Amino acid sequence: MACFTVPAAEAIITTVAERIIKSKEKKMALSGAVNTKADENETPKISLSTKIGWLNKMLWGGSALLAFEHVWHGEVVPFFPFLTAVKDGEASEMLHEMATAGVCMALLVTAAWGIMVGVVSMIEKKAKNNKSEKLAGGLV
Repeated sequence: MACFTVPAAEAIITTVAERIIKSKEKKMALSGAVNTKADENETPKISLSTKIGWLNKMLWGGSALLAFEHVWHGEVVPFFPFLTAVKDGEASEMLHEMATAGVCMALLVTAAWGIMVGVVSMIEKKAKNNKSEKLAGGLV
């Protein structure tokens, strides 16, 4: 009925967070606090704002797909009150679905994103270690 609103709400929050983090990263790069040019010894890292952007895309895409599915089945209509469950007096059932299915979907997407970021971090760390081993091997 309205389970898509929970991931959409999370997407709104993470979009705001991404923009704030992106502006702080930009300020740090302009002030010279962060070396934007990768040295030969440095492996480039993916920024936090980019990683949060991945989460945004996953959340917005999933919410849009779910909203479309609810429109397709007539649960969401283009006139007030927009959700047929509210008009039919099933608001408590709708809230229960949001609290169970909606929260579950949002947590599942966030967990999948967390695993994805963890794998990327491991790959970055492995690449950094391989690069430092090659440099150390070449100096000996």
